[in-house]
Amino acid sequence: HEVKRVLKESLVMPLRYPEYFTGLLQPWKGVLLYGPPGTGKTLLAKAVATECNTTFFNISASSIVSKWRGDSEKLVRVLFELARHHAPSTIFVDEIDALMSQRGDSGEHEGSRRMKTELLVQMDGLLASTEQVFLLAATNLPWELDMALLRRLEKRVLVPYPTTPARLQMLRKHLPDEKRHAHADLNQLADATEGYSGSDLVLVAKEAAMRPLRRLLATLDLDSQQRDPRSRPPPLGPVDAEDLAAALSATKPTVAAHAEKYAEWARDFGSV
Repeated sequence: HEVKRVLKESLVMPLRYPEYFTGLLQPWKGVLLYGPPGTGKTLLAKAVATECNTTFFNISASSIVSKWRGDSEKLVRVLFELARHHAPSTIFVDEIDALMSQRGDSGEHEGSRRMKTELLVQMDGLLASTEQVFLLAATNLPWELDMALLRRLEKRVLVPYPTTPARLQMLRKHLPDEKRHAHADLNQLADATEGYSGSDLVLVAKEAAMRPLRRLLATLDLDSQQRDPRSRPPPLGPVDAEDLAAALSATKPTVAAHAEKYAEWARDFGSV
């Protein structure tokens, strides 16, 4: 809810009620979404692209990094000039740690440092401009970002693991009633998946749905010689409670080990 509130304050409400967002109340120009992989940071950016009716620039490292000397800085400048020209606009930089790691590392190339400096200069101009240009960045490794970048990203929001009601809603979406047996209780599964990301829950649901298919395929292999190829295949059976328990035991959370590290960084640098 905090992530959606910040995005509404930065994009949706200033477009609907621009008379309120003037002077000191100018909308946020830069927001960093950070958190474990699979919690929906890129999905939120897709929602911004479709719901806010702004010009959307989806940027990755390959978009602005060039092998030619000086080209990367020019591409960064042209990107921000285009964003100002087509305002209101949104620039989304996924995995920004690949572009803006801390400066001064021993292995840093001169061209990389120049590109980072140009990006910081353009973001400074973005903060001082009156055009409705919004920079949205996402990363799984916020502790590797340069401190000057954190100053320019005014809001830094943790996208956490899904809560128990959210996990229940995800499981109901992926395993609707017509796929489940009456005794398959998703409430127990939602309680047992504490520390699972959204992607992990999709894998749990997929593994549970595969169990009835495996039983059916084993039967079809035995009857393959006698079966008429023109006949309709038998229907899949529902997912029962044993399938859910087996899927949970076979699918482990992928990023739970770093939960404390994200919480510590949120205490030090979070701004919500």
